[in-house]
Amino acid sequence: MTSETPTTPDDPGTGADPGISRKTLLRAAVAAGAAVPLLATGSIALARDTARSSTGQTLAPTPFCDDGDDPTPDQMEGPYFKPNSPLRTSLVTPGTAGTRLTVTGYVFGRNCVPLPGVLLDFWQADNAGAYDMAGYTFRGHQFTDASGAFTLQTIVPGLYPGRTRHIHVKAQAPGEPVLTTQLYFPGEPRNNTDALFDPALLMNVRDAGGGRQGSFDFVLNVDGGPGPDPTDPPTDPPSGTWAAGRSYSAGDRVTYGGGAYRCLQAHTSMTGWEPPNVPALWRAGA
Repeated sequence: MTSETPTTPDDPGTGADPGISRKTLLRAAVAAGAAVPLLATGSIALARDTARSSTGQTLAPTPFCDDGDDPTPDQMEGPYFKPNSPLRTSLVTPGTAGTRLTVTGYVFGRNCVPLPGVLLDFWQADNAGAYDMAGYTFRGHQFTDASGAFTLQTIVPGLYPGRTRHIHVKAQAPGEPVLTTQLYFPGEPRNNTDALFDPALLMNVRDAGGGRQGSFDFVLNVDGGPGPDPTDPPTDPPSGTWAAGRSYSAGDRVTYGGGAYRCLQAHTSMTGWEPPNVPALWRAGA
């Protein structure tokens, strides 16, 4: 879900600017007390921004999270996904080639409640359009913070035959199904010829200094609610070696509810992420 500011007016008598939607006001309220990244101009680089790309073209409205039936569309995983990506919010190093890109946004439930602790696993091509299948260059996962926000430091991906520019992502709220999708860039010539391209998955992208800033809000097909506290263990610990509030590394083995599981991605466990509930983090019988 891109960060378009809808033109639908609020209810009469609210005194709200007719160009500002309830969703826009909610985004602002969610982040009001949080530190947020800034553009080079000093303006906020989050998904509540007015949606204009670097070309100046206003993007088409995308589904609102509060209408109950328009989650972020899914897309194919493609041939280059790898499990066990490292836990990190930055995929670049000082010597990384390419135009720097910062992507920020929120993850909401379909009832417009921000979702903390959502697993976001990103992977993409490098500046030359190649995927690293031997290691984990331009691969990494992170979790949304208490306000449902995320930040990804990366580069604008290169092109390879048959595709437009895109970033892959898997998103999973604790104990919920995995959404696999892709994010796209506005104004790309290949958007018109890429059979997978979906305008509902366009980021808002703008120039910022020597790099670019993008924003996107995900809407998962779940009801939002109070997020679990990763520091609080469950009141009644289940039988087995798995426990909430513990750091696990890829390859770690645990038992839970009589079953054995192997950790697929490094993370700090929390209530609701028990191995049977989170296949993105745990593989049964391994």
